[in-house]
Amino acid sequence: MMPASKITALLSALLFAASAALAQAQAWPTKPIRVLNPFPAGGGTDTFARPLAAKLTQSLGQSVFIENQGGAGGTVGAGNAARAAPDGYTFFMGAIHHTIAESVYTKLPYGLEKDFIPITVVAYVPQVMVVHPKHPFKTIKELVDYAKANPGKLNYGSPGNGTGHHLAMELFMRTTGIQMVHIPYRGAGPMMQDFLAGMVDVVFDGMGTSAAQIKGGKLRALAVATPKRLVGFPDLPTMDEAGVPGMVVSAWYALWAIKGTPKEIVDRMYTETAKALQLPDIKEIWASAASDVGGQPPEQFGAFVHSEIERWAKVVKDAGVKLDP
Repeated sequence: MMPASKITALLSALLFAASAALAQAQAWPTKPIRVLNPFPAGGGTDTFARPLAAKLTQSLGQSVFIENQGGAGGTVGAGNAARAAPDGYTFFMGAIHHTIAESVYTKLPYGLEKDFIPITVVAYVPQVMVVHPKHPFKTIKELVDYAKANPGKLNYGSPGNGTGHHLAMELFMRTTGIQMVHIPYRGAGPMMQDFLAGMVDVVFDGMGTSAAQIKGGKLRALAVATPKRLVGFPDLPTMDEAGVPGMVVSAWYALWAIKGTPKEIVDRMYTETAKALQLPDIKEIWASAASDVGGQPPEQFGAFVHSEIERWAKVVKDAGVKLDP
């Protein structure tokens, strides 16, 4: 049995460590905070990450900056984030893609549930099928009919192998029985540049990056993968209405802390993020992208992440998609 003196010393050490951690959390932040975005600048993640970072800079009193590190469908940046110091000065802005990556990649340099602490979803983004206006397609049926008559002639872009855009299109092709050539990019920004230039034919994209282009007439939307029509796009049919039943896919972007980050810091980051998401100008930015704000508590978000990993694992298995990182 441990002597009483050693027990007392151990308890004192634990109390000191807890007090030091609490003091650190109460003083936090004392320097700039990095939010690592694992996709290139200009993509859907940036659409929401940068306005949020500006609001957090105001509320936390320290600069909150976005650092873009694209590659391998967001897994390179995620791996780098997982190796960052858990001191509350690095956070990770991931997406639905990272729940897909858990099953689509044969090996990963991190584990989403093992190496990160969930904070909250930042935005829920409806997915829309868009074509370049050089094509005459006005409806999903016209696109499908052409693709069936010309297998492999059309191409489609995605922000990378294993991303939500990629898997959504795989699901669409399996459902409709068509074949198109996949062109993976290193993020939504580079993909959108080539798409607008006419080098990409079709994209299953998030409204975060496509809404402005659709409204400006630079891209043509065929259908939205939501249960009902969008308020901002009342003339755009759902996939069900367009003849592709059961095709409901929404993207989402979310904030994680690095595993080991003090709970007090995680709690403060959640509180400030949830407050920022309720600000009128943030809601206006989200609405302009036909998107909804998140903000659910970390425990609820963690359960959602787990359910998404399981959901997409089934889609990956059915589609037979496996990739090396």
